[in-house]
Amino acid sequence: LLKCSGSMAGKEMKNRGGKCLKEVHTVTEALKTLYQEKLLPLEKYYDFSDFHSSSLEDADFDNKPMILVVGQCSTGKTTFIRYLLEQEYPGSRIGPEPTTDSFTAIMHGEIEGIIHGNALTVDPNKPFRKLSSFGTTFLNRFQCVHLPNRVLESISIIDTPGILSVAKRKMSRGYDFPAVIHWFAEHVDRIILLCDAHKLEISDEFSHTIMALRGNEDKLRVVLNKADMVDSQELMRVYGALMWSLGKVFCTPEVLRVYVGSFWSSPMRMTDNRKLFEQEEEDLFADIQNLPRNSALRKLNDLVKRARLAHAYIISSLKEEMPLVFCREKKKRDLIYDLPIIYSRIQQRYRISPGDFPDCAKMQERLMSHDFKFKAFKPKLLAGLDELLNTDIAKLMPLLSQEEEETADQLLVQGGPFLGSQMGPFIVGNPFNHYGSNGESDNVSNVEWVVLKDKPKYDEIFYNLSPHEGKLSGSKVKGWMMSTHLPSSVLGRIWKLADVDRDGMLDDEEFALAGHLIEVKLEGFGLPHELPAQLVPPSKRQHKNSGTEIRDNND
Repeated sequence: LLKCSGSMAGKEMKNRGGKCLKEVHTVTEALKTLYQEKLLPLEKYYDFSDFHSSSLEDADFDNKPMILVVGQCSTGKTTFIRYLLEQEYPGSRIGPEPTTDSFTAIMHGEIEGIIHGNALTVDPNKPFRKLSSFGTTFLNRFQCVHLPNRVLESISIIDTPGILSVAKRKMSRGYDFPAVIHWFAEHVDRIILLCDAHKLEISDEFSHTIMALRGNEDKLRVVLNKADMVDSQELMRVYGALMWSLGKVFCTPEVLRVYVGSFWSSPMRMTDNRKLFEQEEEDLFADIQNLPRNSALRKLNDLVKRARLAHAYIISSLKEEMPLVFCREKKKRDLIYDLPIIYSRIQQRYRISPGDFPDCAKMQERLMSHDFKFKAFKPKLLAGLDELLNTDIAKLMPLLSQEEEETADQLLVQGGPFLGSQMGPFIVGNPFNHYGSNGESDNVSNVEWVVLKDKPKYDEIFYNLSPHEGKLSGSKVKGWMMSTHLPSSVLGRIWKLADVDRDGMLDDEEFALAGHLIEVKLEGFGLPHELPAQLVPPSKRQHKNSGTEIRDNND
């Protein structure tokens, strides 16, 4: 499909259709072309979408990486998303009762707004067109929120309704909830399964939902949330109980990785395991931050998984066995019953791995409702499939590595809690990492400093911490800030906002500003993404006409 070498960096290449592709887009465009030319004709010929997932569209290849957030009611799904975005999104509600009753796709948009499900599934630029098959009841419970948020410039997030508990298992949603979850699981890059430290029972719907995630275990990350509400001894027991419960449902020999923490911006209830929670959060956020970098590889992996499925061989074998006219219904029942034997026969005849066959029970269930009007074996289509797997994909691998190297620093999630080393004294091993000038706001010299009325009480704390030459180092301030029990990611943002001159230290005004921001956060309010004029310390307002605002991250 493609002819290229490692020395072609910066040049343009052409695919079989003659379309020019810049190298930064080559892998995605090449996968799209491979699918349309070699795999899609085979899927249409053998009715692939009747038995497995629907055919792929351009939006499935072009969309940003997506994260599916799943969990039982009140496990903190919406709070987790708000923690990632550091702002609420339209329609979100948080409470002890089930508050999220819809599937919500949270995507980037310059103008805040909501698109409802029926309109969303006819938009060719969104990867949701195939969801229309789940019916009007589901579409009435599906929406897309556009939000101008820096995190959403790199990823999209899918919020889901809470999985019903045991007491509510008889309630009907009006649509096939596990089937919808399965559809999203196949199309997203990461699945976050949230569990509550106080809610470890596995309800019927929870069990069915986990079963719907099977086949996508490589995308799954389990999070034990609200872990700050139990002490160390109880947390150890909760963790063991969770692993035991999940082991019964997933039925895999591998042990699932469970991230333990408390993913919200409020103070921790118990700080015994604070260091553990911060390390777990850092690992999980690093995994999320790398999603854009690994997006092309995930799409390639999903395409190969789709191409390797032995669907064409199964349909061809059933076609060979079916009579032309008489006794078709009886033969159909016999073939469905004997499907495991047919699987075994195909394995031996074509030397196909057992792992490349669809689940036998599900295939039998779908065959029961099919008319068995299959098409005969077509060697030309299967030859194209073999070429795709053995030749074309292999040619893309060096190109994929080259693309990753060229865009390594660009393809990372930015903004929100993904500040990395910009968190000042709240990153282990790098307590005084600082950058250039933050800049000062325009025309702020005459604006009253709102922190001034509380400065005397902060000055007392400041001088009790023994400043050197009028300033406190990060190591001295860190202990006082951590005594508030706020998460380190939040304290990192406060430090970034307060250290206006970016010297890695705080003077008395900057310290008072940090104290004010901590109080604002403890009262339940959000932190500003940019330091407004009324919060800029008077001594930092000398450059009146700089025309920039102080930000909590570097652009």
